[in-house]
Amino acid sequence: MGAESRFQGSIVALVTPFKDGSVDKPALKSLVEWHIAEGTHGIVPVGTTGESPTLSHDEHEEVVAETIEAAGGRIPIIAGTGSNNTVEAIRFTQHAAQAGADAALVVVPYYNKPTQDGLYEHFRAVHDSAEIPIILYNVPGRTVADISVETVARLAKLPRIVGIKDATADLTRPSFTRLEAGADFIQLSGEDGTALGFNAHGGVGAISVTANVAPRLCAEFQEATLKGDYARALELQDRLMPLHKALFAESSPAPTKFALSVLGKCSDEVRAPLLTATPACQTLVRDAMTHAGLLNG
Repeated sequence: MGAESRFQGSIVALVTPFKDGSVDKPALKSLVEWHIAEGTHGIVPVGTTGESPTLSHDEHEEVVAETIEAAGGRIPIIAGTGSNNTVEAIRFTQHAAQAGADAALVVVPYYNKPTQDGLYEHFRAVHDSAEIPIILYNVPGRTVADISVETVARLAKLPRIVGIKDATADLTRPSFTRLEAGADFIQLSGEDGTALGFNAHGGVGAISVTANVAPRLCAEFQEATLKGDYARALELQDRLMPLHKALFAESSPAPTKFALSVLGKCSDEVRAPLLTATPACQTLVRDAMTHAGLLNG
């Protein structure tokens, strides 16, 4: 199966469930089973939503390995392996390849603000370190650095850099990237609220936060766009849009973990410096879940 058909649709940016300060492995495995049953098309463990900045190296690698084992090859696993330290990103990417991940999601280095040439060399080094497809991850709202379309196009010439997760919410980006990197370069939205327009501009899916809470609806939404049924997709967008907003009412993934606790999937525990959702945020999330049909009014 080609990369184009493997990495598309609703790909969940999976939370890392905690219990009493440690990774909750039974809850993690249960979440993977739930996503497969609900029709999720792929899973990203230990991305931003997986609280990767506060996981130890051992925990990071453990969550990747546990997710791969739980999925058992039924859907693709795209392991989050990025870092602002190139050596660390190489370590995580090599581990993901050895553990059997289908691809690695590598974020633009954060905090140290590399130049475009620095970004190119970072991703080239990660690419050269392991035999695994790589999906770039551009989220300037968190990293400050913003990888340009031109740099993406340079990187797309490397054989194992197969796509990008674009969390800029700039709907001109997928069109320009399509022109510069080619129609076969995989473009995945990293911003739920604009995923409808993103796919109309040439995207083939989303790495989604909302899919944590509404996996079936998000899968149906993505399938509708990929079939060109934008009328059905718009109906689903109207159901999901308040949830897209509510899950970022406070620092992610606290609202998402609260929603999952309401559904009985895991605790709402997050790691410092994040805090659990406030009562006001909880009300917003519950109202949005009710609007989406996930809770009774």
